[in-house]
Amino acid sequence: MSVSTIVIAELLGGIALLLWGVRMVRTGVVRGWGERLKLVLEQQLRTRIRAFSSGVFMTTILGSSTAMVLIVSGLVAAGTVGPATGLIIVLGADVGSALIAALLASGASHTALLAPLGLSIGYLIFSSASGFRTRALGRIFIGLGMLLLALRLIVGAAIPLQEAATFQIMLNALVSEPLLAFLVAALLTWLVHSSLAVLLMFSSLVLTGTLDAAQALPFLLGLNLGAGLPAISATLDQPPSARRVPLANLGCRASVAVFGLFFIDQLRAFVGNVDVDPMIVLAALHLSFNLITAIMFVPFAPLLIRGTQTLLPDVETGDSDLPKPRHLSADAVISPQHALSNAAIEALKMAELVEKMLNFSLSALNSGRLEGIEKVNKVHEILGQFANSINAYMGLITSSDPTEEDAQRAFLIMNCVTNLAHAGDVIKRNLSRRIARKIRVGVQFDEEHLAEVAQLARIIEASLRLLVPALTVSDIDTAVELARQKDRFRATEDKLIRRYLSTQGNSSTEGSIVSIFVDVIHDLHRINSHIASSGYPVVSAAGMLKASRVANN
Repeated sequence: MSVSTIVIAELLGGIALLLWGVRMVRTGVVRGWGERLKLVLEQQLRTRIRAFSSGVFMTTILGSSTAMVLIVSGLVAAGTVGPATGLIIVLGADVGSALIAALLASGASHTALLAPLGLSIGYLIFSSASGFRTRALGRIFIGLGMLLLALRLIVGAAIPLQEAATFQIMLNALVSEPLLAFLVAALLTWLVHSSLAVLLMFSSLVLTGTLDAAQALPFLLGLNLGAGLPAISATLDQPPSARRVPLANLGCRASVAVFGLFFIDQLRAFVGNVDVDPMIVLAALHLSFNLITAIMFVPFAPLLIRGTQTLLPDVETGDSDLPKPRHLSADAVISPQHALSNAAIEALKMAELVEKMLNFSLSALNSGRLEGIEKVNKVHEILGQFANSINAYMGLITSSDPTEEDAQRAFLIMNCVTNLAHAGDVIKRNLSRRIARKIRVGVQFDEEHLAEVAQLARIIEASLRLLVPALTVSDIDTAVELARQKDRFRATEDKLIRRYLSTQGNSSTEGSIVSIFVDVIHDLHRINSHIASSGYPVVSAAGMLKASRVANN
């Protein structure tokens, strides 16, 4: 086997091992602390500095700016994070990723010595731990060890390239054509989906003397452009709102990269006169590229997002069948009774939205796919718009000295709106997140579990169908039926939980399944309770509601 073949095989193997190490680290972080990182991300966005710092910090932990871009794009699409704030986080993520890459590249000859230590610690933690997060920590250490071992393999594979005539001819051809070198590096980074891998590959060439730092500049600019491409391709099937942040980020990267390529001769002359270790120079240049990009574009994030909205306008999607508030115009009110009827119509639309959220969540539970959870977030946003619009509309009505009957009906409607909004909150913040966590950790419900969840869901759907009398004071019998839905659900819930707790197995896997199953049932209980409570005021006004469930001694 020729030397060139061995070198190529070792380079490919090193890059593959590096990518798998990065994936191991990312998987360990996401599985162990992914939900917590998302919560931190949602809460630490009050200022641009905090948003940028969150991007730097979390990407330093996560190890992948592409993964961070995809997370932020999902939060932006769900309405949890504003698009301009999302872009600022991503620009911070680019700096965090470049910081990791710079540290590894500048210390390539030293950090690789830590590979055996990382692998040993990771294996011991992973094989001896029983806790979920502890095993995730072991996975992270194994990934770091693999990453550092790959770094040693890549550097070692690059040494024989100094004497490979064919490779030198090809490399010299690229060095003499900066645009071609720029495009090759961008394409290579896109193909391997890792700027870190490509940077370390070129760093190994600089370390062995095959390239100097000035000659590596076009490659460095190209890989920084290519680092923005994987997130673009990964979100092609997403709605426009999820694609705007990656597009804006790519635009920022492309602007600085093309500007640098335009002045490549001047930059090469400057770098050639710097009397510092070429590895440190290369790492500093990579970090400087991302810092300059952030400094230039963070202040203009809102403007950039508006530009992407022009390129990627909102289009009609599957959300077009979702209702919107249409009967809440104060100018079109003929009488208080007319206004209350309009509000009642919109409240019933909220019931339809809650049912959709529940169906999307259970669809994700049954299919094991996260698309349904993303739809839940979108519908929850619309549900909140309904609640705010109806409450503001009812405020106009109640401020105009209504009759006692109108005031009572207004209270019934506002009570129903509040309960439906709370039910939607439970679906989004508890049930859907619990289902998403179940999917990510690979917990599987059997057919019996799913059938029993569906049985409870049918009770909730029946409760939603009985909401109409909760908005009036006339149909007391149906309102009583709605209130009784709480007892029906509780009876079914108690029977299921007693059976599963009594038959719970000894294995940790089976115990985990039962635990998650019980949590899902409790979430469904809370959803049904909020809905059924809407019938209480009508029943109470008729004198048919007991003061307490606790028996007297």
